[in-house]
Amino acid sequence: MGSAVPYPGHSATPHGAGSDLALTGRVALVSGGDRGVGPQLVRRLAELGMRVVLGSRSAEHGRRALDTLGDLADRVAVRQLDVLDPDSVRRVAAWLRERLGGCDVLVNDATHRLPGDRGAARADLDVVRRTLDANLLGPWRLTQAVAPMMRAQGYGRVVTVCADHDHWRHDGQAAYRVSHSAVQTLTTELSAELEGLGILVNACCVRPPRESLASTRTPVWLATLPAGGPTGQLFCSPAPAG
Repeated sequence: MGSAVPYPGHSATPHGAGSDLALTGRVALVSGGDRGVGPQLVRRLAELGMRVVLGSRSAEHGRRALDTLGDLADRVAVRQLDVLDPDSVRRVAAWLRERLGGCDVLVNDATHRLPGDRGAARADLDVVRRTLDANLLGPWRLTQAVAPMMRAQGYGRVVTVCADHDHWRHDGQAAYRVSHSAVQTLTTELSAELEGLGILVNACCVRPPRESLASTRTPVWLATLPAGGPTGQLFCSPAPAG
């Protein structure tokens, strides 16, 4: 995949809003939808008319996030989702297939940074394993679960959201940075395998504060790409203003 691609000079309006790409009724699954940039992503996708599934390890936390959406809550469903648990992932995939007819958009959260992460030479390999589980294997598992639905319908957008690599370059968090690089490679591999099937697979990095609306610009753009849009790339968001 190489180095990250600078965020192109698109307007804040996602491609598809007001264009020939119909977003209304599309089904989007957002993992980690109750924390970080997740709630803002859920809000923006719902505002575009999508039916959004807010995946949360804790259903209670997911419902709290739902309560903040006001009238948009009618477009959002909360499902318990632990990407580290294969059974949990299978249950959500089956629910999407049976209740909503499939999944058009998947937004993966790969922003987990665990306490105890330090430089590679002194790394606690248990922390490394758990970081890779959360940031690499979790999104990989979830993508595998929804990709058959996307194949069947000839349409899909997969976006994996990472914390900004450069922002954490000097903090000694080797496990996180290794997982980030692995996500880039996974994005390239998935994109190549799904090429020509109407499925675009990309990753993006967001900078703190991840809870800000500005942090949603790139992931929403990637989630609403038109046919023929970029795939297999890592995009960097601009730093939020202020």
